[in-house]
Amino acid sequence: MRDGLDKISIIVWKDLLTEIRTKELFGGMFIFAVLTIITFNFAFDMTGTAKAASGAGAMWVAFNFAGFLGLGRSISLERDKGSFDGLLLCPVDRGTIFLGKFIGNLLFITLVELISVPIFAALFDLDVFQPLLLLALFLGTLGFAAVGTLLAVMAASTRSREVLLPVLMFPILLPVVIASVRATTLILTRQTNDLSAWLNLLGAYDVLFLAISYAVFDRVVEE
Repeated sequence: MRDGLDKISIIVWKDLLTEIRTKELFGGMFIFAVLTIITFNFAFDMTGTAKAASGAGAMWVAFNFAGFLGLGRSISLERDKGSFDGLLLCPVDRGTIFLGKFIGNLLFITLVELISVPIFAALFDLDVFQPLLLLALFLGTLGFAAVGTLLAVMAASTRSREVLLPVLMFPILLPVVIASVRATTLILTRQTNDLSAWLNLLGAYDVLFLAISYAVFDRVVEE
């Protein structure tokens, strides 16, 4: 157990060091997310009762598209450099490699969200500093990163990977996108009566697809 955790932490640390040295992922993801939020802020009339619903939708659109960008580049860069093939040749269980890549992607996306949320709060004038909102963000991001890591590996070996990844991810991620937006809207409007149902859906989705992604990752990288 401890040996597996050590190997996962090494993979995560490798990805963090690579990003610190190259700065190829976080900067693009953050700029994309902020530009999307700013565009939505000036494109729509963010007043009245629709402000929370529109703001929740804008926030998740920004985070999802930034996530698409980051997930696609995180694997494709390693594929192009040959470092991902080298990782597969290591005497490490393929599930361990998946968990390492998944946790690394989760950290990058979460960091972008944590820095973008205060900007979102300032532009949309919404109270986002709530524990329940952080929980909804985490659950939505967890499912996104689990599915995205698996499909990014699958799409990275194709020529049209930039186009293929969103096409593959969107149908599978539709439940988590809907649940995340609905949960965020309810939290921002302080209508928490039906919130537990959406959070439970997110939690069940995360457990199910994290387990599936872990189980089939070995088959995916062998194709």
